[in-house]
Amino acid sequence: MRKTTLFFLVVACFFTNFPTVAQDYFKDGGEAGKTYILMAHPTVQNIERMKYLIDNHFLFIGESEIVGIYYSFENYNYNQSINYIRDNELSKFHLQHLTGLLTPENIYTENDFTHNFEVLFDQTLGIFFFGGPDIQPITYDEENRYAVVTDPYRHLFELSLAFHLLGGSQSPDYVPLLEKNPKYFICGFCLGMQTMNVATGGKMVQDIPAEIYGTDDPSEIVEFDRDKIHRNYWQEIFTNDKLMNVNFHQLRLPEGGFFAEDVKWKKEVSPPVLSAHHQAIKDPNKCWEITAWSMDKKVIEGIHHKKYPNVFGVQFHPEIPELYYPADSLIFSPSDQPKSYFDRIGSDGQKFHKKLWRFVSKSIQ
Repeated sequence: MRKTTLFFLVVACFFTNFPTVAQDYFKDGGEAGKTYILMAHPTVQNIERMKYLIDNHFLFIGESEIVGIYYSFENYNYNQSINYIRDNELSKFHLQHLTGLLTPENIYTENDFTHNFEVLFDQTLGIFFFGGPDIQPITYDEENRYAVVTDPYRHLFELSLAFHLLGGSQSPDYVPLLEKNPKYFICGFCLGMQTMNVATGGKMVQDIPAEIYGTDDPSEIVEFDRDKIHRNYWQEIFTNDKLMNVNFHQLRLPEGGFFAEDVKWKKEVSPPVLSAHHQAIKDPNKCWEITAWSMDKKVIEGIHHKKYPNVFGVQFHPEIPELYYPADSLIFSPSDQPKSYFDRIGSDGQKFHKKLWRFVSKSIQ
């Protein structure tokens, strides 16, 4: 196997006044006494969200620092993230990119990144996987029927990383990195959860309305019960700058399961959660416990690893800052009354989300 060197952002090539120390954490073994948490796809938006959650004490990471990692061929322009970190003097946020050859044929086996994934794993407490666009169906052995793939290299990178961490049915003899540290933390939101599922051998519902409910016509979808709508299809029917592109719906939670026992939410139905997806996981690997469903139990909304206690994902978006303070008032439909995200989840929603973040924080330590 060919091993590549761990490449760090040589920011000084672009910004000569950027601190040199920010470039060399893992290359030189990190700074003595410090701990690190990874975040995949460290866009400005995702960094802002992490910063908000930490600064406002929803997410507790102690003295740990955040290292954003990404594949050099991703579509996003990470110079924006470099600028944001530098301009806002975020001394506890760092970036590094990795490079090498990834294809759909080599992501579920040892490849150019294997050694670097081991280095990252050995020097960090865990990783967050964030939301984003559709995974290319070739990575789960299906033809593309409804997926809109806009950043294929991001998916190859994150799928291979999740596979190396957790293992998968694609290469059953591979020993996952978490066998060395079963308490390692992995959390995925929306696409992040889908990535964890596909990496371990699961499949995808490529379009929920078309494959589950039998229509891809937005004018028919908006007539569904709100708990069956997983993003806002009104945006495909009319234009209004007050129209939100998300939906809020409740979850059905198994009695005595993950949310009851670990998150400490004792009710069988959740408050509204922010939903923004048209795909869903299906045929999950047997390593996963299903922790949440849509109200009609046709869409999986949460998973928790049966062996590794700090590995879990949710299909909804608890990381959106606007859930936690009154921001712009928006509408879901032409007849809807404008409300902020904060008001839409209500006081029970605040409690539900805070309990989830406390569990996330506890899982990292």
